[in-house]
Amino acid sequence: MAGAGKCLLVTGPPGVGKTTLIVKVFETLKSSYPNLKIQGFYTSEVRQGGDRVGFQVVTLDGRTAPLASSTISSPESLRWPTVGKFKVDVASFESLAVPELQVREDTDLFVIDEVGKMELFSSSFFPAVLRVLESDIPVLASVPVPKVGRDIPAVARLKNHPGATIFTLSQSNRDATKELIYSQLACTPI
Repeated sequence: MAGAGKCLLVTGPPGVGKTTLIVKVFETLKSSYPNLKIQGFYTSEVRQGGDRVGFQVVTLDGRTAPLASSTISSPESLRWPTVGKFKVDVASFESLAVPELQVREDTDLFVIDEVGKMELFSSSFFPAVLRVLESDIPVLASVPVPKVGRDIPAVARLKNHPGATIFTLSQSNRDATKELIYSQLACTPI
């Protein structure tokens, strides 16, 4: 497995394939190293009739929970924070994603997709990410490209982590980036 403290960050514009790349790397690692202990989650789009209406958080063992929606209009959702047209269900996110970031001795890799604006509405999420980084267990994570000049402070802190390597994904380098990340993570398992 990759060296302790290694933090591989995938960034790029929306829709370039950050989540797809992370899921492919995860699946390839699990196929090549079936005993590897990988914790974490990724986010996926929720679509209705071809339109994106939300996002869900998906654990690496397949459990799901809502992250954000443009179609929910319950009395409770009126208090939820918003990002664009999406209302963020912080409680749902926290109930599934944050426990996946608990550091355990037998973990070989953490996958965190993504450390972005929606996820950062959770007051317990970024402290959990920091505990993962302090554990020296390798991390594969995605972070958004800043919209206007500067990163969100939490994202900037990740990018400045001493073990961080940043991969900027584009349409033309997706396959090569996947192979490069896989090769950095796929050393002899611990």
